Amino acid sequence: MKKIVAFMTAMIILITTSIMLTGCGTQGKDVSNAGGSGAKGVKVIDIQLTQEEYAFGVDKSQPELLEEVNKFIAQIKADGTFDSILNNYFGDGTPVEIVSAPLDSSKDQLVVATNAGFEPFEYTAGDKYLGVDMEIAALLAKYLDKELVINNMDFDAVCLSVGQGKADIAMAGLTIKEDRKEYVTFSDKYYDAAQKLMVKASDTRFDNCKTAADVEGILSGFDSKVKIGVQNGTTGQFYVQGDPDWGFEGYKTQCVGYKSGSLAVQDMLNGNIDYVIIDEAPAKCIAEAINELN
Repeated sequence: MKKIVAFMTAMIILITTSIMLTGCGTQGKDVSNAGGSGAKGVKVIDIQLTQEEYAFGVDKSQPELLEEVNKFIAQIKADGTFDSILNNYFGDGTPVEIVSAPLDSSKDQLVVATNAGFEPFEYTAGDKYLGVDMEIAALLAKYLDKELVINNMDFDAVCLSVGQGKADIAMAGLTIKEDRKEYVTFSDKYYDAAQKLMVKASDTRFDNCKTAADVEGILSGFDSKVKIGVQNGTTGQFYVQGDPDWGFEGYKTQCVGYKSGSLAVQDMLNGNIDYVIIDEAPAKCIAEAINELN
């Protein structure tokens, strides 16, 4: 299943890239293909630029649900279930397809808000959902003796949906962040995450970097002609633009937002932007999917 989904993702990116006009986002600049040979594909610079924690965003009007969610997180971590789920996406396990029931106010349901374009935490294959968060959601619904409903939406609407009472919980690779607490109450953290830089395979500018400071030193030298793609509403966007809550100073580069990290990488391959900064796990999945075809 992992191979099939990865192949489909790569084919979509490759086909779209081939039929779109190549952009001129890097013309006149010396950042793209720096010292490179024109090799196809992408690579992830294996240096963590941030330290962050994922948690679930629970409806603030349901403190009893928050209590149960925290008990559930502790339980699946203690009994090995969480590690087994991670193995389905980071090891040799097999991802489990999750089915969403239709919303029905007459039933006792757990309504989950997500953004299913964030492999390996949430993504789709046909009308089925897969991913770390989606498997946890299915088990959580069973634990609560509720029927699972998954509501897929843009990432920057996920917390708002819960805050407006349209969903019970946000499960979307969600980083704990102060301003999101206006809409949700965060559960205990369940996963440590980080942002990483993605570049074209032929770009050697960052190859000798050893630390985050090395990468940041190069990024700080770029001006507004350089474009960095991010997924809208994510830590990557805050990192590039600057965010006082995080202590991110930001960069002089242009920050270009996309609905998903894969769309940002696609645009980088098209030559319309220069770099992409997204969460570490999705970055790895996207790179593997693309590079398998090159």
